[in-house]
Amino acid sequence: MPDEPRWRDEVTGTWRAGPGNRAPYKLLESVDTLWLCGFAFLAGFVDAVVGGGGLIQLPALLLFLPADRVADLATILGTNKMASIWGTGMAVVQYAPRVRFRWHAVLPAALTAFVFSFLGAAAVSLLDRAILEPVILVLLIGVTAYTFFRPALGQFHAPLLAHPHERAVGIAIGVVLGFYDGFFGPGMGSFLIFVFIGLFGFDFLNASASAKVVNFATNLAAVLLFASTGHILYRYAVPMAMCQMVGSIAGTRVAVLKGNRFVRVLFLIVASALIARFGWELMA
Repeated sequence: MPDEPRWRDEVTGTWRAGPGNRAPYKLLESVDTLWLCGFAFLAGFVDAVVGGGGLIQLPALLLFLPADRVADLATILGTNKMASIWGTGMAVVQYAPRVRFRWHAVLPAALTAFVFSFLGAAAVSLLDRAILEPVILVLLIGVTAYTFFRPALGQFHAPLLAHPHERAVGIAIGVVLGFYDGFFGPGMGSFLIFVFIGLFGFDFLNASASAKVVNFATNLAAVLLFASTGHILYRYAVPMAMCQMVGSIAGTRVAVLKGNRFVRVLFLIVASALIARFGWELMA
């Protein structure tokens, strides 16, 4: 009796039997890709304005690429980062002609964050991430409350530091938040925006644009790491990246058009969503 035809499942890497099984699986895969692309567009839009796109895109990947189809969580994280970096990069390109970057602050932060994001990712297996969750929750509550009760915060662009001080503070930010993004990550965009407003005196629009440069650097470090270990599903990541870019273009243009008030409101919404997420995880 001849062997039953078999075909390779390109998602899980396993072999499946029977030619009749492949068509419905392909259809399911196409539907999942469409859903993921929709969520990628929304994530790109939100992330371009105030960060927090991971709140939308990563849960979508976990929902549509569950453990019975992709056993390795690192592959889902790598696919998420591969799609996200294109949205973040497009946001930088879109902001560049519309916002005057303070490169003395932004560039040292981005370069340092790139290096320490690698170190943070390498430290994941050495430290207990659960210890960080209560600390991050408290910090997010403090950041959100401070922003809510200070309506004038971030409404005016008035840099506070001279160039040498901007450079030193930028390096410190890159060390701390770069390591955090590689090691854990959630809330990175919100923390960056708050830091650029609180420490550097930027308004919300300039802070959001500057945060994208640093976030691009940390995403690049993560993508290089995941790509080198084969933890990216390009069949999903590539179409999601395209949708991220379109969402990012829309987000940056809306942010520039609507101005600081719009960015502030969306910042508070995203920060509140992060608080709710961490609170739920800690109580579960």
